[in-house]
Amino acid sequence: MNVHRFLYPPTPAVLHWLSGGQLGSRLGRAIRCWVWLQQFYGDRGRLTALSQPFGYGDVRDRLFAPSHPQAETTPPQQIASHCQGSSCLCQQSAQTLVFRGQLDLPFADWVTMSATLSGLSPALIEQQLATRPFATVHRTLRDDLKHLVALGWLMSLGRGKFQTVSSACWPLPPATLAPAHSEAGLSSRDIWSLLHILEPIAFLQPQLAVVIDTLWRQATHQPRKMVVDAPQRVFVHLDYIVPDEVQDQVDQHQVDIETLWHQPDGGVIQFDNWSARQQQLSRVTVYPVCFHYARRAKYLSAFGETPKGNLGWHNYRLDRIRSPRLRVLPWGDPAVPETLKLLRQTGQLPTPAQVQEALDEAWGFNFYLPKALLLLRFPPEFARWYVQDTVRHPTFAAVGYGEVAGLIEAEVQEPEAQRALLAIVAQRPSSDAYYWGYMRVGDVNVTMRLRDWRPMGEVIAPLVVRQQMMAEAQQELEGYGEREKGESLAVAE
Repeated sequence: MNVHRFLYPPTPAVLHWLSGGQLGSRLGRAIRCWVWLQQFYGDRGRLTALSQPFGYGDVRDRLFAPSHPQAETTPPQQIASHCQGSSCLCQQSAQTLVFRGQLDLPFADWVTMSATLSGLSPALIEQQLATRPFATVHRTLRDDLKHLVALGWLMSLGRGKFQTVSSACWPLPPATLAPAHSEAGLSSRDIWSLLHILEPIAFLQPQLAVVIDTLWRQATHQPRKMVVDAPQRVFVHLDYIVPDEVQDQVDQHQVDIETLWHQPDGGVIQFDNWSARQQQLSRVTVYPVCFHYARRAKYLSAFGETPKGNLGWHNYRLDRIRSPRLRVLPWGDPAVPETLKLLRQTGQLPTPAQVQEALDEAWGFNFYLPKALLLLRFPPEFARWYVQDTVRHPTFAAVGYGEVAGLIEAEVQEPEAQRALLAIVAQRPSSDAYYWGYMRVGDVNVTMRLRDWRPMGEVIAPLVVRQQMMAEAQQELEGYGEREKGESLAVAE
């Protein structure tokens, strides 16, 4: 295998990638771009030996028949009639280009997958497959080359000149794609194992459905509905609280945002968000940064106007977005916050790396909440079996009793809080197990973990969290006390 050749087949997932995430409006362009890449980088491409740099005229003369009109203003109908009966590229339908010896995928399945990714109906997909993508004006074909430049497959040298790029510089495909005919192909057993792992998490990424169907065919060489599944030995259980009737809209929001990320200039989105904590609906305008699967749901981390009306970071649960579709705002729109415009102008728009850095700084999914010292105490035996050698957060680690006082003095600056914490530690056994780290104060996920450790885990710091745990424990005790009282009365009667 020549690893320096373009080896991706024209599957719906590959075309979706080449369309820049806009397969619904760019199916014809995606098919043409796949053909262009076959010609530039394929094993039998007519443009592989092209002199560098080159112009559109150079590729036009090599790719089309001599009968193909060169006039810029010739309409598509006349272009097709000029070459009628020839083998010119403009005479070939989209279906011919896609299925001519390049794709081991049934026509009906290809249409269904394309409809899923594009949002178009299967009937409309079939209509587009009947068209001739290269029977179009030269300006459109020039724009194809510019699109390949934007995607990273070609380099623009200005003044209508282009240059191919080394395979080492080719765009990296989405993780869900891999070149066909890989030398390191998966065995049948590996494919089955991968299928069983992917299926429970397919809700995380809509495109995984396409990958799963492809793997089924690789493992069985027939449609999935005709296959008797091999015994499953490894099960993956992920709680996902979004009901099926909401999943389609969640997927649509995810696809819309991912499509926006494929645009060179990105963009700002506006939507109505329901806040469960505030019990109110608010319209927010934000710059989307990244997705998370956390707390049994999908979240979008974005920077902009928060539900409270402030400017900053916020995590939005996708199923609580009440807008049927996200509104994409151009950067010049008056509704875009001036701070976002300034960040864009200075090249300082928020990035996923900043989110990950903040997540690494302290334990908690709400990475924008205040950070504070977390100090916990456990009985030694409990710590041995339930805390020791477990991974909670990069900052979470055991600490010796003799080091705790110095840790508090170094990390807690407020004198009264420092004195209170030192007094608590002085009254605790030195033989117990102590752990420390940093947490986001108010983060629900961390709070739930601390509750799970009760009553064996004592929160020493932060004091505000300690007081919360004390109040909750007292409330629980009162609840059980009332129940016992009622049970005693029932027995007496």
